[in-house]
Amino acid sequence: MTRIAIAGAGAFGTGLAIALARAGHQVTLWARDPAHALHMRERHENVTRLPGVRLPEAITPTGIFADLVGADAILLAMPMQTLAGFLAEHHLTLNGAPLVACCKGIDLRSGLGPTGLILSRCPESTPAILTGPSFATDIARGLPTALTLACRDSATGKALQKLLSTPALRLYQSTDTIGAELGGALKNVIAIASGIVVGAGLGDSARAALMTRGFAEMVRLAQAFGAETETLSGLSGLGDLVLTCTSDQSRNFRYGRALGQGKDFDTAITVEGATTATAVATIAKDRGIDMPVTTMVAAVVGGTYSVADATEALLARPLKEE
Repeated sequence: MTRIAIAGAGAFGTGLAIALARAGHQVTLWARDPAHALHMRERHENVTRLPGVRLPEAITPTGIFADLVGADAILLAMPMQTLAGFLAEHHLTLNGAPLVACCKGIDLRSGLGPTGLILSRCPESTPAILTGPSFATDIARGLPTALTLACRDSATGKALQKLLSTPALRLYQSTDTIGAELGGALKNVIAIASGIVVGAGLGDSARAALMTRGFAEMVRLAQAFGAETETLSGLSGLGDLVLTCTSDQSRNFRYGRALGQGKDFDTAITVEGATTATAVATIAKDRGIDMPVTTMVAAVVGGTYSVADATEALLARPLKEE
């Protein structure tokens, strides 16, 4: 029987663990906090992150990192801004292992995406990224979900696709890791902007326009980094964009809506799009890439622009052809 290890016992890591265990795999689910792992073992549930869904017996929660070693694949399911520190701490153990990133964003310090970070610390590994339109609760409940599994090495990607697919979790293979990474990262920024539009009461027509122009920005940046346009039109780009810009389950959308309403947002909730907006706005400025929506999101998140100022600035942009 195959064994899959998941580093990160948040909602998404737990949801993947449940889906893979139901498909017949033995799953080792590592939590950074040993007390959290013990609680999951005793309660057969991740009460704090994914309440109400029982953990199958095939899942072994653990707080011991060494328990991940030797798995057929190790999934890194943690917030993007913690990935670099995790790899710095454990790279000697992980180097050469089959690693699959399950996070979305751009590292604020290095400007790298998930697979780039992995390669910088684990050069003997062939990293992949699992991304696309999905919510942890849907995956845990066994609802149909389709994701992109991107890996530069086609043979490795096909093997991981076969290993990680389940009857309800359908994976589509790609070799365009750059496109898959940027699609997953940038859609969070546009989701914040969509939330701002809704929170400020600007209407659904404005949200549709924002999503469309935001997608154009995603494509421009991805092309500048050598990504394939088709990737951005797929699950890891457009598909994920639609989901996160229209659902209350999206943390980035809810965060943007709170900004638009002038309300506080729970600081304990990870909002990847906020740090991604800051990183991408800097990259776009340095490389001369026109990304007005992303730039305004970064300014609003950073407190240098109000929502009203950002809206006025975007509407005052010169008219041009689409």
